[in-house]
Amino acid sequence: MRPKIMLAMTGIAALLLARNLYVILQVLPDEEHQNAAYRIMFFHVPDAWTAFLCFLAGMIASVLYLAKNDLRYDGFAASITEVGLAFGAANLVTGMIWGRVIWGVWWAWDVRLTTMLVGCLIYAGYLMLRRAVEEPGERAKMSAVVSIFAFADVPIIFFSIRWWQHQQHPEPAKLPPEWWAALFMNWIPLLLLAGVLLMLRMEQERIQRQVDGLRRTIHAF
Repeated sequence: MRPKIMLAMTGIAALLLARNLYVILQVLPDEEHQNAAYRIMFFHVPDAWTAFLCFLAGMIASVLYLAKNDLRYDGFAASITEVGLAFGAANLVTGMIWGRVIWGVWWAWDVRLTTMLVGCLIYAGYLMLRRAVEEPGERAKMSAVVSIFAFADVPIIFFSIRWWQHQQHPEPAKLPPEWWAALFMNWIPLLLLAGVLLMLRMEQERIQRQVDGLRRTIHAF
């Protein structure tokens, strides 16, 4: 049943992406100052939203693991954090492409980009920690603490434009209604893709828990 659901979600996401690309590239006009370069925003911003949502869910799952000591919450936190990191990396890449066109450089130490980079590095450290610790209970506890700590960077990323007005990053305060519509419409297929990736990773985590259980059984003899 799950493969069929994943296939359906992937198909719907592909159709929506095709529809959205037509609207973004053919229907919406060029922006007055950025010309066609602004169109990357319709992927850059939803990538960030998806990453933030994944990190929030990972933090909540980590809190639930510490409260209930159930490894299923740890598996969910690990899975959705990895998915969120992928979308965070996509946000960084699209931001760099936009910066190359508008600023003439691949990287400027803009506050939004820099704080996102810091967040991605912290979450990458979270995943590296999970590979370094073999004992499941200890790994889950340490990972949960890091996940809760790492989420502190997310509000900083989100509000950085308002807090540091001197930065070069544009503030999407008053976008035209059709731009907001395109942003949210393009967020839907990204959420569907995130859901598919999450289900794949959760299945891998389930298998890993079974392997860990077998190892503990073998070591008990």
